Amino acid sequence: MKRQQVRSSAIASVGYDPGTAVLEIEFRSSELYRYYAVPPSVHRALVAAPSAGRYFREHIRDRYPLEHL
Repeated sequence: MKRQQVRSSAIASVGYDPGTAVLEIEFRSSELYRYYAVPPSVHRALVAAPSAGRYFREHIRDRYPLEHL
């Protein structure tokens, strides 16, 4: 999955597959997570957010099934 960089001190890059609704987040710590059943609107808002880390904490973390890669 192709990822793009975002403005964040915690998140390095974000990728999204609209066909499977999978959001992939690479943290600056090099940890990589996949979040499942994420609507496209959440991905768009994350990428556009002034603080991707804050948006992640408030709208993604603990809300979607995940896989640590």
